[in-house]
Amino acid sequence: MRQWRLITHDPQIGAYNMAVDDALLQSVALGDSVPVLRLYGWSPLCLSIGYGQRLRDADLGRIQANQWGLVRRPTGGKAILHGDELTYSVALPADHELAQGDVVESYRRISEALIAALEYFGLMPQSEKQAKGNSGLGPVCFEVPSHYEITSNGKKLIGSAQVRRKIGILQHGTLPLTGDIARICDVLTYNTEAEREAAKEQVRNRATTLEEVLGKPISWNDAAEAIAHGFADTFNLDLRFDTLTEAEENKSQQLMQTTYAHPDWIQKR
Repeated sequence: MRQWRLITHDPQIGAYNMAVDDALLQSVALGDSVPVLRLYGWSPLCLSIGYGQRLRDADLGRIQANQWGLVRRPTGGKAILHGDELTYSVALPADHELAQGDVVESYRRISEALIAALEYFGLMPQSEKQAKGNSGLGPVCFEVPSHYEITSNGKKLIGSAQVRRKIGILQHGTLPLTGDIARICDVLTYNTEAEREAAKEQVRNRATTLEEVLGKPISWNDAAEAIAHGFADTFNLDLRFDTLTEAEENKSQQLMQTTYAHPDWIQKR
């Protein structure tokens, strides 16, 4: 069995969450760590926008009024409102077998573990290569599935994003557990309230939560256990519970201050 670290975090602010993911990627790439599966939450609620997404998609006044956070991810994709969910991240060195090929191929491999996790709850999720022209033009990540993201009953259930650097890859993704999946539209920019309500309806038609598909609530701990089992069984892993090393925590704090909580990073597009 191959050994990975399993790190779990209580809910944290968005800038810290992104900094930790980045720090773990660097730790793995330098050979200071075996691959890492990290499971975590967010507090307060936080809107994350993709690396290349325009800041103008976010309604800063509404975010501030709700006292929610805002962060720009190191990965691509579109906006996600993080709150009532489980977030996973995987940090791998560039030469790892799961990192081989292009983004689509590595998505496909990692999606196998996510599907296995959902099967523990009796679901029959799907993961397929995205059809051409199905990328969607709206600002919301969960409006349309992309390559090998996970759907249930035709609705998107797990959204993922990836950054590939010469040193390695970081993939993280979101499993909404409960709540209104369309709440994100309350803090995005629309020309009219009618447009906002139409966007909410579209999101509800195309995305879902674990509670909605199962008809019952699932705790964060139970979801985390399922994700860990999915990865361990699919890839024959020995997952060892761990915490950040002192060097990783220091790097996380540095990255939070210099990058993820810094206005220049958030406003770069």
